[in-house]
Amino acid sequence: MHWRDAPTGWAWARRSSRAAAVAGPTLGVLGIVLFVACIPSVAAASQFGLGQVARKAEDLARGPFEDTRGRVPKWLIEITYDQWRDIRFRPEQSLWRERRMSFHVEFFHPGLFYDRPVAVNVVDAHGVRPAEFSPSQFDYGKNDFSSRVPQDLGYAGFRIHYPIKTPNYYDEVIVFLGASYFRAVGKQQGFGASARGMAIDTALPSGEEFPYFREFWLVRPAPGATEVAVLALLDSPSLTGAYRFVIHPGEQTEVGVEARLFRRKDIEKLAIAPLTSMFFFGENTARSFEDYRPEVHDSDGLLMASKTGEWTWRPLDNPRRLRVSRFSGRDPRGFGLIQRDRDFDHYQDLETRQELRPSVWVAPRGDWGPGRVELVEIPTHANTNDNIVAFWVPEKLPPRGEPLSFSYTMYWYGDDPTRPPGGLTVATRRGRPADDTERFVVDFAGKQLGALPPESVLRAVTTLISGGNEDELVEQQVLRNPVTRGWRLVFQVRPRTDEPVQIRAFLQQKQDTLTETWSYVIER
Repeated sequence: MHWRDAPTGWAWARRSSRAAAVAGPTLGVLGIVLFVACIPSVAAASQFGLGQVARKAEDLARGPFEDTRGRVPKWLIEITYDQWRDIRFRPEQSLWRERRMSFHVEFFHPGLFYDRPVAVNVVDAHGVRPAEFSPSQFDYGKNDFSSRVPQDLGYAGFRIHYPIKTPNYYDEVIVFLGASYFRAVGKQQGFGASARGMAIDTALPSGEEFPYFREFWLVRPAPGATEVAVLALLDSPSLTGAYRFVIHPGEQTEVGVEARLFRRKDIEKLAIAPLTSMFFFGENTARSFEDYRPEVHDSDGLLMASKTGEWTWRPLDNPRRLRVSRFSGRDPRGFGLIQRDRDFDHYQDLETRQELRPSVWVAPRGDWGPGRVELVEIPTHANTNDNIVAFWVPEKLPPRGEPLSFSYTMYWYGDDPTRPPGGLTVATRRGRPADDTERFVVDFAGKQLGALPPESVLRAVTTLISGGNEDELVEQQVLRNPVTRGWRLVFQVRPRTDEPVQIRAFLQQKQDTLTETWSYVIER
């Protein structure tokens, strides 16, 4: 997989710990789109919405792909990261900065990784008009090249501000920057995991294709509104798309997504609702290096909810080689990359504050049919790389020439006791007591588990799945954990072949399932 082909700079997406602590345009690579139809003045006056963008996307798909690279001067692409970071949008130039407006919009400057300017439009009661770029909107800091910047250069992306914490301060709640990337936060989080409008051929030998949003429409909200909307036109060699997304900031920031896609050619793997994060090491990682931090990750697990009611937790890892895990099913009820560990003592990083990274949950609207959730874990030697990707792959696509439509709601949040509703995995640890065995210690906790009397008898249902039947489960036991007020599962596995071993385990009391299903894979 050719991560170096990412137009936004895959490695930069993970940024240094110093950059992660800085506000403003150091917040990473992003992009996506939204529209709200509940503003009568805008809807009545302009009649501009997803349908109009879809017609533009369909017309665009009938012709060959035309890359918009080359519109940013070469010298601007060759500036350093520190030079690009020193270019700041002037807050007094923000869009919708009038009194009584709940949302403000600030823009990013092209340069460095952002070599495609995007067209930005404003939709209001007067119709649709372009948001005009001007170098005077930016403070170039110590840079001496402001006079060389073309007057019609265009923007690289934008960010939306809303008073999510206090009434008097407009916090940055969502950012759209680079390809089709975007990231958001809930009330108490800092930026971490990100998402994309679309991904194509991820983790295939042919290399990944990165669609990008080439044009946006920002829909002016009513004064005091709690939702804001943006539409976007997606483009790539393989397809085009029209997107409508509604952003509702809050304790959990909701992003509603609706999309219509038009293919130019056949696609081997179409990834819907792709999520991206970083996992360097955790409590389950065998480390070959020294680091003062106990754990370093923006997400620590993939959580999935199936149509059958089962919840599955797969702890993330930094594998020795590329690992692709597939979880097949039909009509998923949700999946997401979760930061479950919220204990500062487990990170000890005062700059990145990874215990405050948001979890991201994707809840499909309607039935998505048969397909699979796919998890891609990429080896990395530094926490500056986004090395985790998760998405949904439909089993079949409609014939080329027919549009593909889907919609879902994303939630960006800290903790949520309803995901899952029962007992959850709070820690996964592993070791090797002997050359031929792997020991696992898995802690489960939750309100229902904590209420059980200490003398309760719980049993684990543990399953091994591999290429043969030779693998052996040994020394399994379930113990009360008085520290977490939960229950601990301890077992050993003796693999008999070099084939990967899939492990599934959950806790029961009599016939009642008390926890989510813990899932893991052993690779020799």
